Amino acid sequence: GGDRWDVSRAARALAPEYGITYCTPLSPLHRRGHYGGFIGTAYDSLREYHALVVKLRSSGADFIKVMISGLMDFDRFGWLTEEPLPPEEIRELVHIAHSEGMAIMLHANGARTVEAAAAAGADSVEHGAYLDEDALAAMKDSGTLWVPTVSTVGNLLGKGRFSEPDVQKILDSALQNIRRFADMGGLLAPGTDAGAWAVPHGSLTEYEFFSGIGIGPERLEPGIRKLQKIFTTQEKDT
Repeated sequence: GGDRWDVSRAARALAPEYGITYCTPLSPLHRRGHYGGFIGTAYDSLREYHALVVKLRSSGADFIKVMISGLMDFDRFGWLTEEPLPPEEIRELVHIAHSEGMAIMLHANGARTVEAAAAAGADSVEHGAYLDEDALAAMKDSGTLWVPTVSTVGNLLGKGRFSEPDVQKILDSALQNIRRFADMGGLLAPGTDAGAWAVPHGSLTEYEFFSGIGIGPERLEPGIRKLQKIFTTQEKDT
């Protein structure tokens, strides 16, 4: 998902030595004062955001990533850490990225936020906590890829860092929505959000969570193929 210190750029340069195709947005973007400042680059206006998209493209970014919501409050089921961006801004963020020939990945939680992201044509949604039927249907209908990163929740169980009952409720809610989305025929792909607390790099727990609700690797193949297509074949000036 990128970083503001160019670590992901260095990793991408090293990856071919290990037979790995590594793609990165370079630095993720966020509206100033909202979630994302710890790892990304801030914008104050859509004009400034557009300039950052152009800069990232010319710097070799493989896609654009934007944070459009906060995080789950792991001690309070159903709560997020801040208000999301409004739907009209989400629509413009997606439009601008696409107008510059870039796919866009959105860090998004909350039903209405994800519904707005899908309606705007987001290529993928990462996380996606607390979704409902309308949000799931919007992603299915728009062909938006969902990477639910349930390892960031499930791996917290038994660690004693957060309220165990609330973490369990969050996990159960996520797994139920993943199963519903799979039954709709929606596009899913595994992604652990590696580097998050209790999620080491190289973790395979995401596959275990999918398998536990009857979703095997073969069911994930269409989503993985789309992920590879949209994030590795962008045309851009370098």
